[in-house]
Amino acid sequence: MPIAKRFTMAAAAAVFALTASTALAAGEKITIGTEGAYPPFNVLESDGSLTGFDIDIAKALCAEMKAECTFVTQDWDGAIPALIAKKYDAFIASMSITAERKQQVDFSEKYYNTPPAIAVPKDSSITEATEAGLDGKTLGAQSSTTHSNYAEAHMKKAELKLYPTSDEYKLDIANGRIDAVIDDVVVLSEWLKTTDGECCKLLGTLPIDPVINGEGAGIALRKGDNDLREKFNAAIKAIRANGKYKEINDKYFSFDVYGG
Repeated sequence: MPIAKRFTMAAAAAVFALTASTALAAGEKITIGTEGAYPPFNVLESDGSLTGFDIDIAKALCAEMKAECTFVTQDWDGAIPALIAKKYDAFIASMSITAERKQQVDFSEKYYNTPPAIAVPKDSSITEATEAGLDGKTLGAQSSTTHSNYAEAHMKKAELKLYPTSDEYKLDIANGRIDAVIDDVVVLSEWLKTTDGECCKLLGTLPIDPVINGEGAGIALRKGDNDLREKFNAAIKAIRANGKYKEINDKYFSFDVYGG
């Protein structure tokens, strides 16, 4: 999930509005936050539009709930504080459901679940996606993510370098400034299919740590917003049952990203 141009978000950043369905004008209004820098899950395009699996799922959920939804972009590090501050009502951007995050926000049920993985340059001498294999190597990861937490816990022999978005670590590994990167297997696999990812190869997937990786990606909501959470949960079940989820899934992936 080519590399999108890095964007920064100031306090008065523009709102990128997308109507979930023109037929829902009379429905409940929901503002959804997303990152826009995590292809193929969420991408802020050069024309200001938002695309990706997260965005399509969000729009399908809004249509199922008969809600009128708009989207705003938010840098990852400030996502939970902005949600708590009521900048938006829900955050849909591949945020893993973890015990640590549950202390600050509530979550819907998962809407997908995939494992972490390691990618390295094609000419790399690294042969295994293990702590021993990365001993003394520089490992890149996006900060404040389950993947950076995983690296800190399980790749202690590597030198961890953190980045604001995945775009920056992709640039650094492509230019030989780091030895390996860790991220979601889908994010890395899709990047490797692009011209920008021709530098590198997938070394291997990593065992899921339930404590760190959590229960899958869910929709983050403010504590106590039980009505909205249950509406999202019902909508997730509905699009899984009526074929809409599969339609969106198959647009991006050749397997069921929902996971076990």
